[in-house]
Amino acid sequence: MSKKAQPSALTRDEMQEAASRLRTYLREEMDIEAGQLPTEMLVEFIERDIGRLFYNRGLRDAETVVRQKVEDIADTLYGLER
Repeated sequence: MSKKAQPSALTRDEMQEAASRLRTYLREEMDIEAGQLPTEMLVEFIERDIGRLFYNRGLRDAETVVRQKVEDIADTLYGLER
C-alpha cells in the first residue's frame, strides 16, 4: 500500500522570502504597509488553505505530460514492430 505524497511545509527561509515578497506586493500594488508577522500569517494561511489547489493543479498537469509521453513511446514502439 502506498502513501499519498503530501506537500511539505515551507522552510523558514522560504517563509521569510514569501513574507518579504508579499509585503513588497502589498506596499507597491495596494499601498498597504504590513509587518513581518501579519504577512507570515497570511503566507501560512495561503499555504494551508489555498496552496493545495496549486499543488493539485501541478500534479494534474504533470500527469497529463507523463501520459502524453507514455503514449508517444507506445506509438514509437508500435512503429518499430516488424
